[in-house]
Amino acid sequence: MAKGSKRDRKASPLRAKVTRRVGIVMGSSSDMETMMETVGVLKEFGIGFDVDVVSAHRSPLLAQRYARAVQKKGYEIIIAGAGGAAALPGFMASLTTLPVIGVPVVDNALGGEDALHSMVQMPGGVPVAVAGVGKVGAKNAALLAVEILALRDSALTEKLCQYRVRLAEEVKQRAKEVRKRVLGR
Repeated sequence: MAKGSKRDRKASPLRAKVTRRVGIVMGSSSDMETMMETVGVLKEFGIGFDVDVVSAHRSPLLAQRYARAVQKKGYEIIIAGAGGAAALPGFMASLTTLPVIGVPVVDNALGGEDALHSMVQMPGGVPVAVAGVGKVGAKNAALLAVEILALRDSALTEKLCQYRVRLAEEVKQRAKEVRKRVLGR
């Protein structure tokens, strides 16, 4: 078998297996800019993830296959971003027992309010968590996923504590800058 073949790559001890703990899914490629906030946070905390685009409306069978496969893929949490009617997070939640965190993506028509309402009005028994709208919501969705995963991961808990300390330090620094600018001291 030639060097670099599929068999060689698979057997190589140098090729580490990446554990993808979070599935990031969005209803449209136009949601990617918002969902990159989620990606950034998960990367910062060293959490493996996968990303895909499926639509509950335009490709329901593909979305169904995705939702039914998440546990086999080893995911522990789904973060689903969608704008407009935003059926994707609820669709995912209806087909898996994994926690689903929805991200209402801001669109030009109603500013994400329609997506937010779609996600927070799920029927009893099929929960979708929502941590905010737009890019802030995408960032907070990732942080909520980190907090959930940290329940069984002390190293991740420590990273979260360090993150919160950095946030507090940033606030102190900004307060100094504001005082200096406004009061001249």
